[in-house]
Amino acid sequence: MAQFRRRIAASLMVALACLGTTPAWALPMLLVDAQTYEVLYAEDAGQPWHPASLTKLMTAYVAFRAIAEGRIGLDDTIKVSQNAWNQAPAKSGLKVGSSITLRDALYIMVVKSANDIAVAIAEGISGSVPRFVDEMNEMAKAMGMSATHYVNPSGLHQEGQVTSARDLAILALIIRRDYPQYADMFETEAVRLGKAKLESNNGLLQHFLGTTGMKTGYVCASGLNIVATVERGGRSMLAVVLGGSSARERNELAAELFLRGFANVLTGTGQNVVQLTNLAVPPVDMRAQICGKQAKAYVSEREAAFPMGLKGHPSYLTDEIDGKVYTANDLGVLVDDVPVPRPRPSWAPAATLATAAAQ
Repeated sequence: MAQFRRRIAASLMVALACLGTTPAWALPMLLVDAQTYEVLYAEDAGQPWHPASLTKLMTAYVAFRAIAEGRIGLDDTIKVSQNAWNQAPAKSGLKVGSSITLRDALYIMVVKSANDIAVAIAEGISGSVPRFVDEMNEMAKAMGMSATHYVNPSGLHQEGQVTSARDLAILALIIRRDYPQYADMFETEAVRLGKAKLESNNGLLQHFLGTTGMKTGYVCASGLNIVATVERGGRSMLAVVLGGSSARERNELAAELFLRGFANVLTGTGQNVVQLTNLAVPPVDMRAQICGKQAKAYVSEREAAFPMGLKGHPSYLTDEIDGKVYTANDLGVLVDDVPVPRPRPSWAPAATLATAAAQ
């Protein structure tokens, strides 16, 4: 433990030498104290945005709730249907008809961000994707995620799939509060499935000490997104970064937020995260800047504005961490034609985030 603290201190001292006097970002950003829910920094946190695979945080929450209600068990099997297999990458590599346990499915979905498994989980729990999506939207409403609407459980782009940095922070904090027993899933860096090693895109897990999760996401319309959590020196923080032009930029920006928070450069706003306001405007569409004709110029502009981690420039992600690896098992094609009834839940969180923070 003492060695870990020394490495943390050394990392922080080196990184602080790189920090300028003003933030080097202009994208939706949010830094929250994960223990008190106080907003330490917010920029465009209420701007509607396409979530991409950050959608899977809600998919995971609905699955956790279904397990808690006894609707399904971690050792129950999830089958990869033709519909699930048809999803665009990222995918698990499992064949049509293959089965895995729900536990393994959740690890693969969270770590690899496998779209086929997200759909398989939805079908296994609710009987169909539309019914599962209804539950996702009911849960978002119950959580007070007023900018959020889901169309699918994977995050593959659809115009109506929308959220905000504020809403994502609330969702992530509620996951941590309600289901701490699943924290290991979000901390895992890779899943072994047969001969394949399915790796996370969260670079902080391998290169930023104290990282405890949670999820990344990318589609052209969103840019590169991340929700991340870090614990250092008895403090716990959560950061959201949306719209990065690269994985490097997204990860380095998140690390900079954390370092500013731990160094008390960002000292707090006095606001609870639920007090942030979502804007009643359309979501930003990043397709032209990320995947279109403007992409080359946009990336060059972003690199000039924030060169951390580029060749010849310092990086905040300098730690070498042996990431956690989980082993999943392909159970093959199981003969099981007996439908399992899945009663619909009555969605009602035990307490809102605002209530919990006041206690």
